[in-house]
Amino acid sequence: MTRRIIIVTAVHAPSARFLQDAYASLRAQELPEGWEWHWLIQEDGTTDEVAPHIPDDRRITFGQGRRGGPGVARTIALAGADGEYVKVLDADDQLAPGALARDLAALEADPAIGWATSRVLDLLPDGSTAGFPGDPDHGPVEPGAVLDYWAAHDFRAQVHPATLFVRRDLLVALGGWMALPASEDTGLLLALNSVARGWFSSDAGLFYRKWEGQATGQAAHTDTTERNARMAIVEARARALRSFRWRYPMSSSDSE
Repeated sequence: MTRRIIIVTAVHAPSARFLQDAYASLRAQELPEGWEWHWLIQEDGTTDEVAPHIPDDRRITFGQGRRGGPGVARTIALAGADGEYVKVLDADDQLAPGALARDLAALEADPAIGWATSRVLDLLPDGSTAGFPGDPDHGPVEPGAVLDYWAAHDFRAQVHPATLFVRRDLLVALGGWMALPASEDTGLLLALNSVARGWFSSDAGLFYRKWEGQATGQAAHTDTTERNARMAIVEARARALRSFRWRYPMSSSDSE
């Protein structure tokens, strides 16, 4: 029986032109025998500007819906997630060679690991790449480690939420991405870290495109009032989950 990894991508009109590059990086992934991917591309909106950029491939499902931000688009896309694992791929980013296979191997090897992340390289406008210091050690990420680091380093995590690979049932149990105008992926990452062990791969797993239209480069993203509110609710959710002592996977005593 074929098993599936679901790739989830939120897209809006300005980023649609990068979908072909994302697709090329996905097609280049090599998976173990018996595995395949299904790419769910969800437009944040209902324009006529994204559809022309959707690759013609039976493994791709394209959807549209009213605007609510990338977190809403990704969460809506989960309705079609017919696989055991979900991988995030933003429309303007590209997977590094071998990324899917490494993520899959980490979670298949240990049922107690709920999610994985990997090293990121910035993809600059001239086509060059650049790394940055601060990555954790290769291997397991213990519950609470990302939250503690994030809180102590001006709300910057040591692993990147754009590289998330996660068990579908765990993702759904946490409600998908947070209903925020930004930092929705960081909110999910910290929630995951509050309830489950993770994994970090020191091999580059993502090329993170830097361009003039990316959401994190806009002035609204760094507005102090909004940023403080986003960080407050992200942290409150993660600490509440941590205090409830709910853990993945559940032990037999937890289910009684």
